[in-house]
Amino acid sequence: MSISDKILNLLKDAKEASFELANISTKEKNRALLKIAKELLKNTGYILSENAKDLALAEKKGVSGAIMDRLILTEKRVKEMADSAMQVASLKDPAGRILKQWKRPNGLTIKKIVVPIGVIGIIYESRPNVTADCAALCIKSGNACVLRGGSEAINSNLAIHRVIVKALKRSGIPESAVTIVDIADRRAVEILLKQDSLVDLVIPRGGEGLIRYVAQNSLIPVIKHYKGVCHLYVDKDADFKMAMDIMLNAKVQRPGVCNAIEKMLVHKDIAARFLPEAARILDDKGVELRGCSKTLKILKGIKKAQEKDWYEEYLDLILTIKIVKSADEAISHINKYGSRHSDAIVTKNKKTAERFLKEVDSAAVYHNASTRFTDGYQFGMGAEIGISTDKIHARGPMALEELCSYKYIIYGAGQTRK
Repeated sequence: MSISDKILNLLKDAKEASFELANISTKEKNRALLKIAKELLKNTGYILSENAKDLALAEKKGVSGAIMDRLILTEKRVKEMADSAMQVASLKDPAGRILKQWKRPNGLTIKKIVVPIGVIGIIYESRPNVTADCAALCIKSGNACVLRGGSEAINSNLAIHRVIVKALKRSGIPESAVTIVDIADRRAVEILLKQDSLVDLVIPRGGEGLIRYVAQNSLIPVIKHYKGVCHLYVDKDADFKMAMDIMLNAKVQRPGVCNAIEKMLVHKDIAARFLPEAARILDDKGVELRGCSKTLKILKGIKKAQEKDWYEEYLDLILTIKIVKSADEAISHINKYGSRHSDAIVTKNKKTAERFLKEVDSAAVYHNASTRFTDGYQFGMGAEIGISTDKIHARGPMALEELCSYKYIIYGAGQTRK
């Protein structure tokens, strides 16, 4: 069987499953999610052993530390996948909710109700936990999902998928509700992106190259989980200890994820006092610093930032610093160079904070908190299918509500239009 035929068969089965899943009760969906959580915990050893195969291959290829961090699974991370499935099960089912209802003078009653989108294609790299998170969210929202992970995580993804399918079988949910494309050939993605009659939405998660490729080659609507060029602005009225703690958490905790900061802006009035201590703390954690010309006068010996640095997502222990003369300059800089993902301000000045929150054009904007909280689980959504940097339909962490659309239901008594 050709690659094209195999993919078409998978997608046709997913489409059929989507119709069935859209009409399954909330109770049945929740039972399946709890079964998935139980099976994930039960099969932790198996999942980790398959993940070890991917890690060994990645190490042999000499992949970066950031990619290894996204690839690795631990008992804790498998438990987090199970916890996410359980939390999604506890959330309110969006499907079927009445958004609006009204009656027309001609007697027609019109209802606007929430419905699943249908078949969601997720194309992702490195992070095998995405397999479980996306499956859980799609099942609860009544969507079928077609998963295409990267070759670097193939063993992990297949293991998690097998566990999920086992749980679906025992729950009476169609196995094709969670489909995985296990074809390593890159043509698989190219073929999938042309099937607009079978797939309703594509969500790419991964590097900039993958996302650009999907957006440019898809016949299917795309919601981009774009790069995270996230900023921390330390205002002149900042609490220094708070700023240091947030900086350290946002940069160092997991530098290889999209909600870690890549740039730090510091007000000129505090730069001479704040930056030397910040540099010492970051240096102790192995962070490479780059800076604007003004920063270089305070922090001797660091690299000079190039224009491309302000746009770049490092996903590594690298931080670029700029000294700004005002909050207005910080806002303008973020709106020019940021990726509309997550940005934060540290300040005790409420007026400055409110202006920053209002004027920074990003999906998530923080006052006195780390950007690392931009995450579906952290937001109480159970999990996320991606963090959208688009503005239409969905923005920020995409969870149950963002995986739904709506339709109109009209009740009549024989009315005809005149």
